[in-house]
Amino acid sequence: MTDTPEPTGRFASLAIPEFRRLWWGGVFVFLAMQTQQIARSWLAYELTGTNTALGGVLIGFGVAGLVAIPTGGVLADRFAKRTILVTTQLVNTATAVLIAVAIETGVIAYWMIVAASVVGGSTISILAPARMALSAEIVSREGLTNAIMLGTMSAHVTRVVGPAVAGVMIGITVIGIEGVYWASAVLSLIAVVLSVTLPEGAPRSTSNASPIEDLKEGIRYTRLEPELVRLLVMSLGVVMFGFAHQAFLPTVVADLFDRGAGGLGLLTTIAAVGAVITSIALANTPRKHLRTRQNAAAYLFGGAIILFAVMPNFGLALAAMFAVGCAMSAFQSLNGSLIMSSADIEYHGRVQSLIMLSYSAFGLAALPFGVIADRAGLRETMVGMGVAVILTVAHSIRWQRRIAATRIPDPLESL
Repeated sequence: MTDTPEPTGRFASLAIPEFRRLWWGGVFVFLAMQTQQIARSWLAYELTGTNTALGGVLIGFGVAGLVAIPTGGVLADRFAKRTILVTTQLVNTATAVLIAVAIETGVIAYWMIVAASVVGGSTISILAPARMALSAEIVSREGLTNAIMLGTMSAHVTRVVGPAVAGVMIGITVIGIEGVYWASAVLSLIAVVLSVTLPEGAPRSTSNASPIEDLKEGIRYTRLEPELVRLLVMSLGVVMFGFAHQAFLPTVVADLFDRGAGGLGLLTTIAAVGAVITSIALANTPRKHLRTRQNAAAYLFGGAIILFAVMPNFGLALAAMFAVGCAMSAFQSLNGSLIMSSADIEYHGRVQSLIMLSYSAFGLAALPFGVIADRAGLRETMVGMGVAVILTVAHSIRWQRRIAATRIPDPLESL
């Protein structure tokens, strides 16, 4: 952890050189992953033409995450975090190159896309806990909330910016889907170069226990913290029900509004603008306001998905998608900051891996949502997803009130 005086301001942590390199590395690697995500979805739709196939791509991501997430948390607490970052980013580079070559040689098949999704789910599940834990080592505890907000901003903004860029590139004939994969490979390689210059991030755990025992200890620790359990369950519900809408954007654009890849790029770009604006505005949120703003963002996210689902034309859908991007980015950033700032530093890797379970659930939920959409209608399915998000938030708020009624007040909340 740095001994230099902690800078202040909305972008305070970026004044620390080590964190700045980590942050930019995150921008490039997550941008690479997100461009691949939209390329996989569009390619799956071109090859099969069904919502079920779109869900199948994401379920590969989700199943891989269920296996790799516990491993990622334990690795982040037991091994050098720089090594974890470099290794996973090299794997992402190789995957992008292989798919690009398969497309250009005409041998691409649906199973290859699913396999790439499995690899992507595994690497992000291992990379993210290490990246978040390294952030906590580079900055002081007083600056942790700002570092987490900026770190999650780089991940979550690219979650919307990446698909936007990829959608535009797919619509340009001379670039196409294979060009998106080549660009993704270059982005991942840049992240590797930045990561090798980072501090080692030596293991925080001094336990002689086995990795399985370390994992069990992390779960035991979390279970003894009621507020952590509540926040993790809320994250699981909101992400599982709400984020699945991204899997069906190609169908929304093509079937509901009769537009091509350019329309997909425009739709996701407007969401990216909302995400960027919101992330910057929330970067210096005081800890005492994290919970109320998180709840508000989650409610808005559910409502925005419903609005998007019922919009009768593309212009109004763009306006609704702007709101979706704002609320989605706000919830993710606030939720991650609130969870990590509530956990003890020696458990950061394992707690972050539990946060990542939400994204596996989102991948797993996409397939049944795709089946429902094919049978009951896409608009109706997305409305149901938005309602589920709202109900999740309402339940979580009631849960938090029960916890607050039985606990000793946290003195940090008055700061």
